[in-house]
Order: sequence, then C-alpha cells, then structure tokens
Amino acid sequence: MVFTNVDSEHDFEFNKWYVEEHLPERLSAPGFLDGALYQATKGSPRYLAIYELESVAAMETAEYLHMSQNPTNWTKRIGPSGVGRGVVRNICTQISPAKGDPDTMGRGMAPALQVGRMVVPEEIEEKYNDYYDNQRTPRNLTVPGCLAVRRYHVIDGSPKYTTVYEFEHEKVPESMAWNAGRGEDKMHDYIGGSYGHAAGSPGVYRCISPPRAF
Repeated sequence: MVFTNVDSEHDFEFNKWYVEEHLPERLSAPGFLDGALYQATKGSPRYLAIYELESVAAMETAEYLHMSQNPTNWTKRIGPSGVGRGVVRNICTQISPAKGDPDTMGRGMAPALQVGRMVVPEEIEEKYNDYYDNQRTPRNLTVPGCLAVRRYHVIDGSPKYTTVYEFEHEKVPESMAWNAGRGEDKMHDYIGGSYGHAAGSPGVYRCISPPRAF
C-alpha cells in the first residue's frame, strides 16, 4: 500500500502516469496479482495505490528489484518520490481471514475501500484481535454493500495493524446500517484499553483505476 498526497495541479499527469505506465509495469512482475489506484473521499492521504501479492517474496524478485531500482524518467518526475507529499509505504501480510476464500479470490479490486491504520498497544493486542475477528467483522459483513473485511500485519512501515473494508461504493460507511453497528460496538469495553488511528485514518477511498462501472 502506498499512500501519498499530490497537489491538484499534478492530478491529471499523476493519474495518466499510473494508468499508462506504473500499474502495467508493476503487474508484469512475478507475484503481483492485481492492483488499483484510489482517491480519498474521506480522510487522507489523497491517493492510495494498493497491490495484491502472492507473498512478500514478490518484493524480492529480480524483476521487481530491477524496476524499483531503475525508475523511468516519468516515474522520477511525477511519481510519489517526485510530486508526492506525506508518502506512506507499507508492506503487509494478511492475518484475517487466515486463508483465502476460493469464492472471492480473483474477484478484482473493490469499487471502494475503507482503510484503518491502527495503533494498538501490545498489552491489548490479543483481545483486540479476538474482538475484531469474532465480533466486529461478522457484524460489519451483514451491512449491505460491505463485500469483505481483511486485516493485515504491517511488516514494513507503520503502524502495525491495517484493516481494509471492501465496499460496493463509498457511501456504505454513511449508511444507517453501518452507523447502527458502530453504536453497538463494545470493543473498548472488551479490550480494557484504547487504540488509536494514524493521521488521516480511517480513510474512505474510491477506485479511479481500473475505471468503475459507476
């Protein structure tokens, strides 16, 4: 996951670079399964590029390392290292669901995401994980428009935990059903402590490439 702010004056070329060069280049590397570019409708940073990998070993292949260490001139000029501000780059491993669901694998990138980057004190991690997987996630999956919930350990970057909700559209977290679930949530009581969010989190992101049907 690569989050970045880009000034609006660079939007057109940044999107063009991503669609025409960067995404096809990355998806040509072994172990890169899918990818998409999202723009925030709530929270920050403004842009999120997210890639699904077979494993973290995809970041270590000769092909990926060559393209990463030899960026094109266009990448140098308009990529996150050129025009990006507040860049956050995280490599993650999926912890929930523990195994891929064959009924949902390969369905493509979701039309919208909500991404929570969680700062969780070590002493409450066990209860945090238990409540999330056995209480919060099952409840949120009953909300119309919530397609999937995946949680990750961040192994390169910070903070340690990231939760990604996959939505049919970006208005799902504004729905009555979603907010009713939030009102019923007892996470803080159960874990006996508090966790926080990284700056700008949670962010809601609308997929802009590949293009959506609506």
